[in-house]
Amino acid sequence: MPDEPFQPVKAYHDEAFLNSREARPLRILAEYMEPEERFRQEHVRDTIVVFGSARFQSAEAAGRSLKMAQNSGADVAAAEKAVKMSRYYEDARELAARLTTWSKGLDREDKRFVICTGGGPGIMEAASRGASEAKGLNIGLNISLPFEQFANPYVTRNLAFEFHYFFTRKFWFSYLAKAIVAMPGGVGTLDELFETLTLIQTQKIRKKVPIVLYGKEFWDRVVDFQALVDFGTIDAEDLKLFHRSDSVDDAFAYLTKELMEHHIQDAGPTM
Repeated sequence: MPDEPFQPVKAYHDEAFLNSREARPLRILAEYMEPEERFRQEHVRDTIVVFGSARFQSAEAAGRSLKMAQNSGADVAAAEKAVKMSRYYEDARELAARLTTWSKGLDREDKRFVICTGGGPGIMEAASRGASEAKGLNIGLNISLPFEQFANPYVTRNLAFEFHYFFTRKFWFSYLAKAIVAMPGGVGTLDELFETLTLIQTQKIRKKVPIVLYGKEFWDRVVDFQALVDFGTIDAEDLKLFHRSDSVDDAFAYLTKELMEHHIQDAGPTM
């Protein structure tokens, strides 16, 4: 007797296949096409990307941690350092809020210069929070990691993404970016910054992308760009690829001036 009729599984419903090595090109393509459709739905045209440490706390949270450390006899020095570094959380929050308010005032149908972060905690949360407090959209390009990482609660829900591949995530950081703010951060921040500088230096990114290195004390100690010039590994002109800043007022003035001068009439993303 013939077997009972059954319904075969369509290829695009076959989870075993979709998660297989053979289907990797489909997964990569999905991480390109699905974000593009969501950006279209939300009328997001371009972004201001904010990089920075996932470890920094808000001033309020760092203050609470310091009090707990003092009361319990825990590592007070580490808690005091967290309070000092919380300045960058609060500055990223304020700068994102001011940039969002400014961009909303441009009164255009497309959403211009939307704050975009890696979607996680620390500086990413601060920038998302500032944009949210200014009642604007913000984008979170999260990445799946071996340890748990969740989108921070301030990311706009329809613009919260979870990437598997770092290179597709980096594509979306670069493709829509019209400006970048690099706050103090670790290896991930340095990776994102230097990849962007490489793309600009080699003219793979042809658009003008103003870059702010925020926190002069941090950047002057962590990266000696002048030494690269002195050793002849970069040109002196490459030092003009970024602007050092140590205040929200200065960073805001520089970014808005550059965006108005180079991008306000843009037809769309260019690389």
